[in-house]
Amino acid sequence: MDRAVQSGLPDDLRHKRVTTMAQTRPVALRTVGVEEELMLVDPVDGRPASAGDSVLEAAQEWLGAGADHQVEKEFKMEQTEIGSSPTTDIRALRSELLNLRRAVAAAAGSTGVHVVAVATSPFKVRPTATIDERYSRMLDMFGIIARQQLTCGQHIHVSVGSPDEGVAALDRIRPWLPLLTAISANSPYWQGQDTGYASYRTIAWGQWPTAGPTEAFGDIDGYHGAIKGLLETGAAMDDGMIYFDARLSASYPTLEIRVPDVCTDVGDSALIAALARALVDTAATDWHHGRQPDPIRIEVLRGATWRAARFGLAGDLLDHRSRELVPAWAMVDALVEHVLTALRANGDLDFVLEAIARLRRTGTGADLQRAEFARRGLLSDVVQNAAQRTLE
Repeated sequence: MDRAVQSGLPDDLRHKRVTTMAQTRPVALRTVGVEEELMLVDPVDGRPASAGDSVLEAAQEWLGAGADHQVEKEFKMEQTEIGSSPTTDIRALRSELLNLRRAVAAAAGSTGVHVVAVATSPFKVRPTATIDERYSRMLDMFGIIARQQLTCGQHIHVSVGSPDEGVAALDRIRPWLPLLTAISANSPYWQGQDTGYASYRTIAWGQWPTAGPTEAFGDIDGYHGAIKGLLETGAAMDDGMIYFDARLSASYPTLEIRVPDVCTDVGDSALIAALARALVDTAATDWHHGRQPDPIRIEVLRGATWRAARFGLAGDLLDHRSRELVPAWAMVDALVEHVLTALRANGDLDFVLEAIARLRRTGTGADLQRAEFARRGLLSDVVQNAAQRTLE
C-alpha cells in the first residue's frame, strides 16, 4: 500500500482502506456519466475565441459516428461541450473523458483554436451567443445575465431506479453539494481580475433565477410542483432552464448534479463523479431504510455555497451536521466517511483516496491558476498552463 496515499487520512479511514480488498461488488452498480463544458481560446494569447460552430463541425468529422452524443454546441460560441458514455467503472470514465478532450482538442486545433478546461476566462471578454432561436429568446428575456454568461461547469449524471428514488436522493444529498463545489473550484479570475473567489463561476452562474440550492421536495409531486411554480413565474422559459444545483434529467433516467466547476485535471473530474455516485447510493439507501433528510434551511445552504465558492478547500466550510464552521479538509474526510460503504461497494475507495491525496498535495484548480499567475503576472500563462494540463 502506498503510504503517501494514506498520510493525510485519519487513523480510522486508513484502517478501513486496508479492508477494502476483501469487499465484494454488488451485481448491479449505478452508472455514471459526465458532461464537461470547455473553453475555446486563441492559441497565442489565450483569449476566448468565438469558434464553437467550426469546432463542432470539425469534431463531428473527427469522431465520426456517434459524435452528436459526444460533442455538442453550447450557449456561447467560445465554448463546446463533451459528454461521456454511462459507465460503472470510474477509471474507464477518466480514460474516456481524457480521450474525448484530446480528440476535441485535435479537431479544434485544425480550426486554429485550443480547448481549455477552465470554468471562467481570466481575460476581459464579451462572449458571443450561438445562433439559435432559443438562445435569442434567452438573451431578450434575461438581459445582461445572459449576455455576460461565459462559464464552464461539470455535470454528473448518476442513474436512479425511479423518479421517486431520484427525488429522495435529491433531498438527501443537498447538504453535501457545496463541498463538491469547493473540491472542483477552478475559476478565480473574471473579466481580467482576481475575484478573491476560488469558484467565481458559482457566483456568476447563480445569477440565473432558477440556479442554486433547493428546498427538500418530499416526493415526485413536490418536485414537479416546484418546477411548475417556477415556470409560471417566467423565471425559466422551459424545463431546460431549471438550473437547480441538482435535478432529475429530463432526457435520461438519471439524477444530474450541476454544482462543480469544470476541472482542468481530468482526475479531479473522475474523483467528483465517484463521490457523486456514492452520495446518490448513500442517499437512496437512507431513503429505503426510512431515514429522513437533514432539514437544513435553504438560507443556510446558500451561505454554505457562498463559502465553498469563496474559499474552495483553503478555508473553513460549513459542517451542516453541527451547523459550525470547520476546516475544509475536515469536511472532505467527513464526506468520505459518510459514503464509505458506497465507495467500497462500487470499487471506488482506492481511486478516491488516491485522488484526494493528490489534491491535498497540488491544491485545487484555482490554487494552481493563481500559482501560475504568480510566476510572471501574465494571464496568458494561466491559460496556456491550463491548456497543457487539460490534456494530461
